[in-house]
Amino acid sequence: MDLQFLSKTVLFRGSTPDNVQSMLHCLGAYSKSFGKGEVIFQAGTCTQVMGLVLTGNVSIENDDVWGNKSLLDSVGPGQVFAETYACLPNEPLMVSAVAVEPSEILFLEAARLLRTCPDACAHHQRLISSLLGIAAQKNLRLSRRIFHTSAKSIRGRLLSYLSFEASRQGSYEFSIPFDRQQLADYLSVDRSALSNELGKMQRDGLLTVKKNHFYLRPGAEKGL
Repeated sequence: MDLQFLSKTVLFRGSTPDNVQSMLHCLGAYSKSFGKGEVIFQAGTCTQVMGLVLTGNVSIENDDVWGNKSLLDSVGPGQVFAETYACLPNEPLMVSAVAVEPSEILFLEAARLLRTCPDACAHHQRLISSLLGIAAQKNLRLSRRIFHTSAKSIRGRLLSYLSFEASRQGSYEFSIPFDRQQLADYLSVDRSALSNELGKMQRDGLLTVKKNHFYLRPGAEKGL
């Protein structure tokens, strides 16, 4: 276990590697590897553990009964997922967590985090505070997705998302964490229609795109 890496994650930030080792024992931590496409948590099931990505990438997705997929979030190394459901162990998951690539996941028991530590762990309160911060950040990400998908047109959704990424990364040139299919799922649009619209936007001089790398032309937001 890379304790140095864990000490820099949002959940354990501010703790020394030795502190992290103690907290992992407190939280009944264990790790497991998953192959590309393997389901980590299945929608409709319950869980008592949350996951922290050690390596790889995990998508949080929702599939309806007709097979339509919505990508709600992408979780990379150092990030946590399923924490809300782990804190409500009898609440079935509304989403699935799937490994986008070979991934190693650290599992932590939420119940041990929420109750008083039997060893009077001095870092227990810090963990709870970190978990609340993580939950707040996820609420913001979900709110942003709702905002990006509120536009009726595909172009409107693209410009909303890409404008936000340009602002967040402080540059008109940036890369996004999604491939073309994942971006289509995230914006709740058809992949072919998305690709066609990106082609039109390039021809209109609004942007240049190569795979997941974008360069927005100044004034691109005027096309909304």
